Amino acid sequence: MPETDTIPARGRVGVMLPRDLPVRDVLPYARRAEELGFDQVWVVEDLGWRGGLAQAGPVLASTTSITVGIGIMPAGARNVCFAAMELATLAQLYPGRLIAGIGHGMPDWMRQAGAWPASPLTLIKEYTTALRLLMRGEPGPAGGRYVRCEGVVITETPDIVPPIVLGVRGPKSQAAAGEVADGLLLAEPAAPAYIASSLRNLGSVSDASAPEVVTYDAAAVDDDEDAALARVRDGLTAVGEPAWAAHIDPLPFAARLREHRAACADARQFAQTMPAAWVRQLSIAGTPDQAREAITARHTAGATSVVLTPTGPDALASLDSLARVLAPRP
Repeated sequence: MPETDTIPARGRVGVMLPRDLPVRDVLPYARRAEELGFDQVWVVEDLGWRGGLAQAGPVLASTTSITVGIGIMPAGARNVCFAAMELATLAQLYPGRLIAGIGHGMPDWMRQAGAWPASPLTLIKEYTTALRLLMRGEPGPAGGRYVRCEGVVITETPDIVPPIVLGVRGPKSQAAAGEVADGLLLAEPAAPAYIASSLRNLGSVSDASAPEVVTYDAAAVDDDEDAALARVRDGLTAVGEPAWAAHIDPLPFAARLREHRAACADARQFAQTMPAAWVRQLSIAGTPDQAREAITARHTAGATSVVLTPTGPDALASLDSLARVLAPRP
């Protein structure tokens, strides 16, 4: 694990800024997340929706202390020199408040955009190595297979270099995060068993360079447990698909989940009819006490930040209900 300028914050709770949130609600949502006491707000960059950097800047500007995470920027989408300039500028303007997530991107999206490399692993290792050097004001490394920025120097660099976490699933990619990044971003669902499995892939690190481990999970909180579980199911439609195998394989009911998906006509039927016990494992849902227990289990498994993705038709209302899991602030 490379050196980092920041010590990972343990026990953080963040919230996702939904990609389909109406634009008029984006900044009010971020401000409300800060008012409610969330430690972090994460913006997403999915092809065809909103840009990650373009969201992060206004969110940082409209808040005062909350940390803003970008999860994730695909390595194949931006030249590393210009990505480093953008991130370094945000980190200069808002010191200590930025985390940058880098990933392969979804293969179908990246192929559609003409940006899927022959070796995604080689690209992300070269890209992350160069990105971290450039943001520190060090010369770009010697040219590689994909990344060529030898001798490039960025003069406007931040006092606090933001952590770079890799949003990756495969064991080889997660091992690469241990070599070149500051940690992992684990997409939903991030059950404790998946966190533990990912940390084994990441490899052992010293206490001085403990990794950031950010997890995403669909979330719903209600005084009525059944209502919360019913609401969160819509956030679990994809988890039976082949691309989510890495998340499911470590779970004791993985084989039964696959059998259930095969028996269902579509992903929605799969999510709506899976056993409630599986829903509890695959999300952060239930009463406030139950949701807090699920968050604690993820922190205990090694997550440094647990990020809640609100489910339901009204994201702002969901945000207030999710805040019931937060410990009282002094």
